Amino acid sequence: MGRRKKNAGRISIGGNLRRPGQTGTQTIVLTQPKRFGIDIADMVTAIHAFENVDYSRRYKLYDLYSDILMDTHLSSVIDKRVQAVLSLDIEFQRGGKPDDRINEQLQSPWFRRCIEDILAARWWGFSLMQFYREGEWINYDLIPRKHADPIRRLILRHQTDIAGTSWEEYPDLLFVGDKDDMGLLAKAAPWVIYKRNDVADWAQFAEVFGMPIQEYTYETDDDEARQRAIEDATGIGSLGVFIHGKDTELNLREAGNKSGSADLYDKLCERCNSEISKLILGNTLTTEASRTGTQALGTVHKKVEDKLVKADCRYVLDVLNYDMTDIFLSMGVDTTGGTFCFPEQKETDLNTEINVLSRLKKDFGLPISDDYLYEKFGVEKPKDYKLLKAETNQKIQTPVVPTPVEPKEPKTEKKPGKETKEPTARQKRDFMAWLKSFFVHAPEQDGAALKW
Repeated sequence: MGRRKKNAGRISIGGNLRRPGQTGTQTIVLTQPKRFGIDIADMVTAIHAFENVDYSRRYKLYDLYSDILMDTHLSSVIDKRVQAVLSLDIEFQRGGKPDDRINEQLQSPWFRRCIEDILAARWWGFSLMQFYREGEWINYDLIPRKHADPIRRLILRHQTDIAGTSWEEYPDLLFVGDKDDMGLLAKAAPWVIYKRNDVADWAQFAEVFGMPIQEYTYETDDDEARQRAIEDATGIGSLGVFIHGKDTELNLREAGNKSGSADLYDKLCERCNSEISKLILGNTLTTEASRTGTQALGTVHKKVEDKLVKADCRYVLDVLNYDMTDIFLSMGVDTTGGTFCFPEQKETDLNTEINVLSRLKKDFGLPISDDYLYEKFGVEKPKDYKLLKAETNQKIQTPVVPTPVEPKEPKTEKKPGKETKEPTARQKRDFMAWLKSFFVHAPEQDGAALKW
């Protein structure tokens, strides 16, 4: 991609008053964003101004985004999705091997911030960054979105300006996103506004019906009694107070079902949060528990969220590998012939790793470094390691021969009441004589026929 570089300066950003140390004219003059008190009508007006065909006015919509991002649920689910990507390691590999020189830049704080701003293009619609060098490190400035016109590619000095400075006059600008995209925050805005109004009414409901009201009466024509009642009311606490004369009455028209009304506020707040969760995370069960949720259903929702994380990773890699190539080259970082990638994460528990290493050593005879084992399992290496290792090797080379043990004759159990006696010599001779008389003498001539 060719770039026209007419101006080598940086875009300066500041307020109406010059800050100490600043020189020259400010390129961008900031204006305080409008927050709070925004309703659905303001949102509709901001969207109409954004979609103006001739002159797209975006500052109202981006003020609305700055306001709704103060919602705790919306900011937390966005942060959860961003942290899922930031928790992964990004590497630059050339020829399948990591490039340590470039990876040193990727491990610095500026690159982590850059990943956040790249992902922010999905919430806001776009991000515009200007890169520059600070010594050995790369750095960048995020151009305020209210002062950028992506359609005509202009930098606006004031957020309400129609004309501005062309992007082509500034080098090293990176645009991420789509010029016509309003971002996901446009879909989240109505739910945040509804929830904010709902919680405000809920708080007022609790204040009115959750605390008792003090009632003071005085004689209608007695100003001194009225003044004493006011002093007593202001000194007793922060409860609601009604001070009136005896000829007037106080009637509170309470809701027919207080608990039902409170549940109505709670359900509306819960519905708004669930819609925001589905918009940003694609599910609800990974952020909040459900009465009907099961472990199997939670697993399904987790898989949907994992797919969004993979899509975000692909989005980041597309920007790094295609859109930022010229930026890195202008910063003196040559990425030719290499790619940015997320290395494959191998998650195994210690028991599994021990079993694998044991089998490699025992079954395959592969030598394993002791230093690797100490580092892998976080065991401190002893100071007298060499001496202990030599003693262990000596024991292995001179195995201990066990002393032979003579086998013992098995003892036969004797039944009670019966004792066996050894036969005498006479008994043995008589038995042999009887045994000889039992057999007939064999014939002396060959082939003699036996007569029965």
